[in-house]
This record gives sequence, structure tokens and C-alpha cells, in this order.
Amino acid sequence: MTIDLTALAAPDFWIGVGIVAGIYSIFSLGLQLNVGLTGILNFGQAGFMAVGAYAMAILILRFHWPAPVALAASAAIAMLAGVVIGAASLRLSGDYLAMATIAAAQLVSGVAQNAAPLTGGNQGLLGYDAAWTTLARWMLARLSAVGLGDQSQLPLFIVTWAIFGLALALLTGLRGTPWGRVLRAIREDEAAAAALGKNVFAYKLQSLAIAAGLAALAGDLLALNITLIYPQSFSADVTFIGFAVLVLGGLGSFAGVALGSVLLWSVLEAASFVRLPLAADKVAAVQMLIVGLVLIAVMVWRPEGLRGKREEMVLRG
Repeated sequence: MTIDLTALAAPDFWIGVGIVAGIYSIFSLGLQLNVGLTGILNFGQAGFMAVGAYAMAILILRFHWPAPVALAASAAIAMLAGVVIGAASLRLSGDYLAMATIAAAQLVSGVAQNAAPLTGGNQGLLGYDAAWTTLARWMLARLSAVGLGDQSQLPLFIVTWAIFGLALALLTGLRGTPWGRVLRAIREDEAAAAALGKNVFAYKLQSLAIAAGLAALAGDLLALNITLIYPQSFSADVTFIGFAVLVLGGLGSFAGVALGSVLLWSVLEAASFVRLPLAADKVAAVQMLIVGLVLIAVMVWRPEGLRGKREEMVLRG
């Protein structure tokens, strides 16, 4: 077994990893709000991500909206979708709620595949990133002028982590407010929160809507990164990767999702540079085995996650 250290040490490789890790950090902030703070088992986060990405692209390509307006509108549309789906499903609990959110995500995927005149179907949508390309070139010129490098993906890296930082600051601040304390009370004992006069349904709906908005922003950034939107980009695997990020970072820790995401994607991408004397069809399986062993080692060492607390590990309510 050998490792391609030259490719592994390349700055553009780590910038690319950082972009994906940042996108999943934003995506997982919403899951942390739902699962870690409110106790909602939301398995449909990838669906909200798709709603955001498609809404941005369609508003730009079909309706010729300015890119910044389309970006903001896509988050609002995803939040509205969260309210609609939440109104129909949040009165369920446990496994039933999880299944309802999975079904909602599958519905979004089905619409994306079959509404080809609007969404491009399985061929996807192209050309929605023209405004971003112009802005990125301007940012890159400014960064190069002050000696901060000339990697083409650096502007998206900066924007992604800036958005994560703003979202992290907002959610951390909200957590300490009466609103955030009610969410924690709902997670601990929903019946007790209701007995104290709190509108549990309304609070859960707000939590789901905010998470949907964060997923939409992550979807917009993913769309800019891959430059092509198609349904398979938002499969159920995306949500499950988000849950892996939660477990690694620690339930209840907003800052932990960044650590979990960086660790997960660093290991996943670095494993691709491991060279093995095996047939090509077996290399990928062994690489995933290496990733799994590393993640298992982390969980043995820190079962509560990198920034989690043991009392946050069990969902109640």
C-alpha cells in the first residue's frame, strides 16, 4: 500500500475538500437544530437542499432574476416548503415522523426528475452560475493582488465558510434565548413543555423551517460548486452523511458540525489517494473500509463526538 503524497499535499485539493466540508457544515447546522436541539427526526433535509438549489437555478434561468435575489428567494421558498411539510407531518412522532420526512424528500426528487421543462429532468440545469463566475474572478484578482494565492476555488471556499460563520453565530445566539430554551425543553419532555403553555407544534414548525432555509443555502453553494444541478445530487445519502457529521461532531453542538464535517470529508477524500495492489473494482471497497476504521476509532475514543456531551447523546421526548 502506498499513498500519493504529492497529490495529497496540493493546496487546491484541500481547498476543494474545505468547500464540500463547509457546505455539509451548513447543511448539518439545520439537522443539529432539529435533532440535537429540538428532538425532531428529520430525514428529509436533502429534499430541502434540492428545493433551494432548483429554486435558485430556475429563477435565474427561466425568470431572469438577479442572482442575489434568486439566492435569497430560494431560501425563503425552502422555508415555506418546510412549513408546508411540517404542517402535515410534525404531529407525528418518532419513526412515523422520520418516514414522513423521507417521503417528502422522495417527492421532491420525483418532481425534479419528471418536470423536465422546468428542472431539466435527469439531464439537469446548466448556466445558472454566470453571475457567480464573474464575482469569483473579481475576488480571485483581489486575492492574488495581496498575495493570498491564485487557486480558482478559493472564492467559493471563502464565501462558504463566511456563510457558515454567520449561521453559526446566529444559531448560537438563538440557543441562549427563551426561544432556544423552549426547543431544548421540547426535546427533553414534549408533554411537560406543552403543560407549561408552550405551543409545541409552532416551535417545532419554526425549527424545521429554519433548518430548511439552511439546507437551501447549502444546496445553492453545492450547485455553484458542481456547476450542474441534477436529481442524483440530492439523494438520501446526503442526509445520512449529514447525520454522520452530527454523530462525529456531537449532538447538541453547533460548532461540532464543522469539526465533524472537516474530519469526515478529509478522511473520505484522502482515502482516494491510497494506492493498493488490487483490482480496480476492489480498491474503492478497501478505501471505504479504511474510512470506516478511522471513523470507528474516533467514536471509540469519543462516543459523544468531538464537541458533544454525554447527556446530549440520548434523544428524549
